[in-house]
Amino acid sequence: MAQRCQVTGAVPGFGHSISHSHRRTKRRWDLNIQKKRYYVPSLGRTITLNLSTKGIKTIDARGIEAVVAELKAKGEKF
Repeated sequence: MAQRCQVTGAVPGFGHSISHSHRRTKRRWDLNIQKKRYYVPSLGRTITLNLSTKGIKTIDARGIEAVVAELKAKGEKF
């Protein structure tokens, strides 16, 4: 599963871990990606989305219909 939110477009962050002695090693801040299923009445079926927790909150606030319409306009596959 790709580490990318389909709603917000968030991707992992990259940087350095810095130890007490100030040595730097590469690290990555992963997202909390969840695979969620939603029923979309306009499509008449369920869709599965890879979402970050912020993307789930966005769907809760705006509604699945509005988010799906925006994803279709972007050309997102689901």
